[in-house]
Amino acid sequence: MTKLQFQRHRRLRANAAIRSMVKETYLHKEDLIYPIFVIEGENIKNEVSSMPGVFQFSLDKLEAEIDEVVALGIPAVILFGLPAEKDAVGTGAFHDHGIVQEATRLIKARHPELLVIADTCLCEFTDHGHCGLIEGDQILNDSSLDVLARTAVSQAKAGADIIAPSNMMDGFVAAIRAGLDEAGFENVPIMSYAVKYASSYYGPFRDAADGAPQFGDRKSYQMDPSNRIEAFREAESDIAEGADFLIVKPALSYLDIIRDVKNNYTLPIVAYNVSGEYAMVKAAAINGWIEEKKVVLETLLGMKRAGSDLIITYHAKDVARWLEEK
Repeated sequence: MTKLQFQRHRRLRANAAIRSMVKETYLHKEDLIYPIFVIEGENIKNEVSSMPGVFQFSLDKLEAEIDEVVALGIPAVILFGLPAEKDAVGTGAFHDHGIVQEATRLIKARHPELLVIADTCLCEFTDHGHCGLIEGDQILNDSSLDVLARTAVSQAKAGADIIAPSNMMDGFVAAIRAGLDEAGFENVPIMSYAVKYASSYYGPFRDAADGAPQFGDRKSYQMDPSNRIEAFREAESDIAEGADFLIVKPALSYLDIIRDVKNNYTLPIVAYNVSGEYAMVKAAAINGWIEEKKVVLETLLGMKRAGSDLIITYHAKDVARWLEEK
């Protein structure tokens, strides 16, 4: 045995103090963005059946939720809206008194220090459920850009700190940047859903946001899960058009893409820990098959290790509590 030559890596794992000293990756509350679903109406707090612990809030119920988010030290929320009425052009998305705009005003009046990120898309507001305007069974690209820019401007007027367009129309960042600049919002950043795949992990979100397409699917504008190189083209386009953050969505099955984007671009990278990823963990925890706290923290740490600077996650409130316990 004395002639064996090998390295003793376990020396740096010998006890908690040493392990802490050499830890490479950290998860902080400041990394978290909490998604919130706001719905028109009164006295509504509906739990999403496929997402235990996630609710749709009417404005009169939203205040308590926002107070809790702030008390937990979560720095930012991203808003998704459910209008009372939908139409072919998604009027509720860009109406000055739309549900996202009104929720933004409420939050900024109550907690001006909390960052409000407005998801900028049409799928929750159109009666056909697609992220752009349609003609027959075709999703129109260029004519959708005007509506998306108008939506972003209305959200910025309402007080949104960051605009997060998720529609995946070609040129959407350029159109929104131009619209914001022309309206005097040149200092409002764009957190672009730059790399968004046509994923099966979005199912529970469509329950929460009532945004499932009424015909076809979104494969003609969201990315093919098989493709890696395409992510570079999408990210480069959005950077050239004026994006300030790059979102990769989903996160868990696309950690390689997060690392690719991090290695090649200098903008902050945001991982979206999507609804299906959340629902799987919740279901397993409810059945007693996993330890929820340990699995969630390990999962989000993996997203940070892969290269994300920020994480949009439905686990945010629980994670903030768990990090405080540490």
